[in-house]
Amino acid sequence: MTNAPEPLEGTPLIAPSSVSHALYEPVVEACRSVYDPEIPVNIYELGLIYTIDISSENDVKIIMTLTAPGCPVAGEMPGWIVDAVSPVAGVKSCDVELTWEPPWGMDMMSDEARLELGFM
Repeated sequence: MTNAPEPLEGTPLIAPSSVSHALYEPVVEACRSVYDPEIPVNIYELGLIYTIDISSENDVKIIMTLTAPGCPVAGEMPGWIVDAVSPVAGVKSCDVELTWEPPWGMDMMSDEARLELGFM
């Protein structure tokens, strides 16, 4: 029997994004065009987008979560993101991966989202 290795102390739960890549901001803007149908705030400001990884060949990999595992659009939302990001000029391909670790929490929302939802 093999045991999974324990995560190293200081290892981030969320992989870093390619923030210095020229396509990062346009990809973020594309993500902001996708809304959770149950919450009137875009998925980026809700904190559902964990990682935007852009390769040197302009392949985009997005790691995201949902507000709850039983979300009724769980099967559809990744496709909505692919549809929003793929047309961004310069993007070669887009792949979206759903993760449940770490679980989403309201503390992941931006101040803008909190204000929009009346939490501030």
